[in-house]
Amino acid sequence: MGFIIFLLIVGALIFWAISTYNNLVSFRNRFKNGFAQIDVQLKRRYDLIPNLVEVAKGYMKHERETLEAVIAARNQAVTANAQVAADPANAAAVHQLSNAEGALASSLGKMFALSESYPDLKANENMLQLTEELTSTENKISFARQAYNDSVMQYNTACEQFPGNIFAGMFGFKTAELLESTEAPEERKAVKVSF
Repeated sequence: MGFIIFLLIVGALIFWAISTYNNLVSFRNRFKNGFAQIDVQLKRRYDLIPNLVEVAKGYMKHERETLEAVIAARNQAVTANAQVAADPANAAAVHQLSNAEGALASSLGKMFALSESYPDLKANENMLQLTEELTSTENKISFARQAYNDSVMQYNTACEQFPGNIFAGMFGFKTAELLESTEAPEERKAVKVSF
């Protein structure tokens, strides 16, 4: 009788250990899949940007530095994205991607602000279509980033809570990095309205 109870306890502990390990694997795969969804949208955005710059070149001939800055920022973001895509659990690469995305958003913002001075460019059908596609892609990136961060939070919680933290340490599960907002700190401030 005592031996049967002992076997039941050992069996329950083994089942519990397997379940905990499998949950960690499942959560890790969810956040990696979450980044894969972001990756798809980022690649779409990266493909749209050169076309946008090419259309703008014809109108913004005197703004060469701004256009070159957009392409340089895009190239840095592509490189950073490739590093994260290779290993979404690499916190340094995720942080570097966040910084590169912030620089890209800033340079695109400058280009769009300058394009306001060129009415023909604003009315250009290709520019309007590309801008609309880029806006749509940005919205998809925001939703994918939110889903990714939710998955990372769930995974990190499983890695940090007892008893998952024991298995996480034993089997090399490391917490993942959240994707931060790409807005510059001054863009996060509330807009002051006065009458």
